[in-house]
Amino acid sequence: MYSENNTSSAAGRAFKAGKLVMTAAAFITLFSVTGCGGRSTFTDKEKAIIDSADEIGIMRVLTVGNKDDLAVLRSKCDTLSYGILQSGEFRKLSEQMIATVKAPENDGVGIAGPQVGLKRRVIAVQRFDKEGTPFEIYPNVRIIAVSEELEDGLEGCLSIPGRYGNVLRSQSVVVRYTLIGPEMKTVTDTVHGYTARIFQHECDHLEGILYTDKLSQPE
Repeated sequence: MYSENNTSSAAGRAFKAGKLVMTAAAFITLFSVTGCGGRSTFTDKEKAIIDSADEIGIMRVLTVGNKDDLAVLRSKCDTLSYGILQSGEFRKLSEQMIATVKAPENDGVGIAGPQVGLKRRVIAVQRFDKEGTPFEIYPNVRIIAVSEELEDGLEGCLSIPGRYGNVLRSQSVVVRYTLIGPEMKTVTDTVHGYTARIFQHECDHLEGILYTDKLSQPE
């Protein structure tokens, strides 16, 4: 996602939630159990990417100017099994994704798995709608409903440095993700306003979609 320094006044405003409509992806996944299948560990290549962070946990952010990076950024992402979510590697990845998006050279408000080289359904989002605006990790996240009320807003992306453009987004969304704990479970959360925009931007990354694909007007 784009730099916190470029957020609009929407970050501090209350947004009225409109009527929510189910997304097409939600009809496909609504009755599935998120993240329970698949490999119980990361692949060796994925582990190498996780271990490639620098001494303070900053990972390399992929950019569209690199052909190999772009191929990853344009890929659809796979879910994470419960085994992976309970692993030390996932805890390390979560910490490093947050460290990376918060790094002064990035100063972002969200980041997705493919942006650090992993084609996995995981994002980190800064929750401007919560006290202290914490960064939180959301594995196996999907948007299952969106409001009919839309708002145009300025966006940028750590993977497309130096560029910004307006994108029309729903003012409210319902997100579905895996809550990590002694008993893994799938939960939902309704998000409004600027934080909803961040979720939409980051979830687009998990489908290989960039904000530049959705510009409402030229950059």
